[in-house]
Amino acid sequence: MPKVPKNRAKVDAIVDRERKYSVEEACALLKQVKFAKFDETVDLAVRLGVNPKHADQMVRGALVLPHGTGKTVRVLVFAKGEKEREAREAGADLAGSDDLVAKVAEGFLDFDRVIATPDMMGAVGKLGRVLGPRGLMPNPKVGTVTFDVGNAVRDAKGGKIEYRVEKAGIVHARIGKVSFNEQALTDNAKALIGALVRQKPSTAKGSYLRSITVSSTMGPGIKIDPAHFMTAGEES
Repeated sequence: MPKVPKNRAKVDAIVDRERKYSVEEACALLKQVKFAKFDETVDLAVRLGVNPKHADQMVRGALVLPHGTGKTVRVLVFAKGEKEREAREAGADLAGSDDLVAKVAEGFLDFDRVIATPDMMGAVGKLGRVLGPRGLMPNPKVGTVTFDVGNAVRDAKGGKIEYRVEKAGIVHARIGKVSFNEQALTDNAKALIGALVRQKPSTAKGSYLRSITVSSTMGPGIKIDPAHFMTAGEES
């Protein structure tokens, strides 16, 4: 028989892959089975009982996590005049108007989040083929098309995440780093799950939270019991 790697053996001795844990237990286990030599990213995957092909069952939004993501976010803002100055004062890494649009169109992509004022969207819309596939296109539904650029920049820098249900009905989102303490990871996970529960489409039938899994970059997937978040009227 092939020898089981030491790290895999450690994981199997601690994590019951068939059990569904509470959020607190799952986050504690995540830290116990850490073996990578770098600060791993922690992700949450939630499978929802929705059909994203129907517009009225699309679940999408943005959320400022209580303890941030642990990632340094490079923010680019498309704005003019006073709003450009406001963005820079709030901490934007890059801010500008037509000149910045041209720079991005030429291939500059050294940023993680894009915010735009409504009056810039005519020009920014031309960048759809560049920004769209990377999930960077500003959208009013998640607060990245706004005249309140100061708060938008501060939210992005402070740990605001965007999420969107995929074709398979799954929402994937970063909720922190393994170096976060257990309470911080727990708070962030509960904040995201709570946001998804509040966005349950009225047309979704049966069990809404089908499965919840938390994992680190190199670690195992640890199942979380959705029953803790289900309403009394939901099917199991």
